[in-house]
Amino acid sequence: MADDLQEPLRGWRELPQAEMLDRARTFYETMKRRRTVRDFSSRPVPRALIESALLAAGTAPSGANQQPWHFAVVVDPSIKRQIREAAEAEERKFYAGGAGEEWLSALKPLGTDARKPFLEVAPVLIAIFAQRYAVDADGRREKNYYVPESVGIATGFLIAALHQAGLATLTHTPSPMGFLNRICGRPSHEKAYVLLVAGYPAPGCTVPRAGGIKKPLEEIASFF
Repeated sequence: MADDLQEPLRGWRELPQAEMLDRARTFYETMKRRRTVRDFSSRPVPRALIESALLAAGTAPSGANQQPWHFAVVVDPSIKRQIREAAEAEERKFYAGGAGEEWLSALKPLGTDARKPFLEVAPVLIAIFAQRYAVDADGRREKNYYVPESVGIATGFLIAALHQAGLATLTHTPSPMGFLNRICGRPSHEKAYVLLVAGYPAPGCTVPRAGGIKKPLEEIASFF
């Protein structure tokens, strides 16, 4: 590559192996405590906390470094109500048979249904959009690459950052989610990827026992 396209690697430093292992184990123990929450407190969350988590999400790798994501943060109660009403309309069709029996059977241990009160109760909703293409200052389209993969990685970073900060989250994916473009004023070349709910768990919050059962290492990894 041309020298003028490169720069020295900054910020990385090698750690003693014992510290590396300790950090890896500590991070695992932190993430192991993460649970998907559906019962949120209405306690407000500082905007600075959300901004810092979003900045962390924005450091995610992406195809050709095009960063094909947009995070629409919703805290306004009236907009949250609109989102809940639109989401529940889709969810009622889903649970009425649109999902199919196999899918509904898989969801049964989680105890979910078409009611989504957390969309109004939780203090923060983050609608995550995937940008099929970018639009430059002259209105020309520029194709983005590996869009779902890139946005998925950024979403994972965001969930981890919010959990690390002490918040609970829920990934909500009503289908279809086109109503989010309308409500959040996003252009048609963006597709709603996931609606991330964030906040503090409600006092006495419970979570599905099945959600805490994770596959062991030997079922999720192979070493060669």
